Amino acid sequence: MKRKVTLKQIAKELDVSISTVSKSLRNSLEISEDTRQKVQAFAKLYNYKPNNIALSLKNKKTKTICIIIPEIIHHFFATVISGVEHVANEKGYNVLICLSDESFDKEVINMEMLANGSIDGFIMSLSKETQQKKDFHHISEVINQGMPVVMFDRVTNEILCDKVIIDDNLAAFNATQYLIDKGHAKIAIISTIDYVSVGKLRTEGYIKALKNNDIPLDENLILKIEDIDNFEEAIQNLIATNDIDAIFAVNELFAVTAIKLATKMGKKVPEDLSVIGFTDGIISKFSSPCITTVSQNGVKMGAKAAKMLIERLDSEEDDEEEKYRTEVIETELVERESTI
Repeated sequence: MKRKVTLKQIAKELDVSISTVSKSLRNSLEISEDTRQKVQAFAKLYNYKPNNIALSLKNKKTKTICIIIPEIIHHFFATVISGVEHVANEKGYNVLICLSDESFDKEVINMEMLANGSIDGFIMSLSKETQQKKDFHHISEVINQGMPVVMFDRVTNEILCDKVIIDDNLAAFNATQYLIDKGHAKIAIISTIDYVSVGKLRTEGYIKALKNNDIPLDENLILKIEDIDNFEEAIQNLIATNDIDAIFAVNELFAVTAIKLATKMGKKVPEDLSVIGFTDGIISKFSSPCITTVSQNGVKMGAKAAKMLIERLDSEEDDEEEKYRTEVIETELVERESTI
């Protein structure tokens, strides 16, 4: 059986652009007869068959982009959407919002359904299941067919594309160092399981801060939440069975839950237990006490992702050696009532 090839592979083998391959396969008169025959013969030899991933990007624009987010209730993703829409609308683009619901299958279906000409490009944050499977074929396929993708927040180094991130490791290090500087030495972390990239990086930053300050690492103080629908018991057990004076939570849901459960157990926040969260959403601002948190600047992240995607869409250049960028958005620690 002959191997399947993509437009990008054909272009590389024949030393032509992806656009030239695409036009040759459609018998475009813009391409010389010799080049068309050469491309078509190569495609036939290797049994190239276009799938539903659109070639329409090079032909026409829908002026619509899609953002795929893993969950809808997270305030951070809402702020990213706001940033995307602001820039997209300014540039004359519409925004379609899709939810993967942390599902690999839904992520694949969304991309396959929309990449048939319905949209011009994708902005996406990977689902937990996609990161767990480490299967990114659907994203590679979209990119290989000439449709740009920009990843944000949850990204993978296995895919070459533009990315917008924060330095999760450094942000977590700074948050933990802040607690240490306040005199805390028994600091727990409530994180996600390691295959979620941001949770892994934030845990690494926490551990680095402890080591830099010669504080022994206690594995019992590292809680990794897998089931988001049933995590309160694990947090309650962490607080009840360990002598801790501070908690660093990698999102604001974990932070506010820790405060609620600690209060139920008779602990005062921040007098007995300081808590730092991550995201700086509505929960952090209006909980009681309001939560010291790491601000991810979601609006700025969304705006940057939209700008990068639209720059690619509006570019007239057909660069065979793609030069992808990773933009790092700065974070800041917002001090409130949950820490002393």
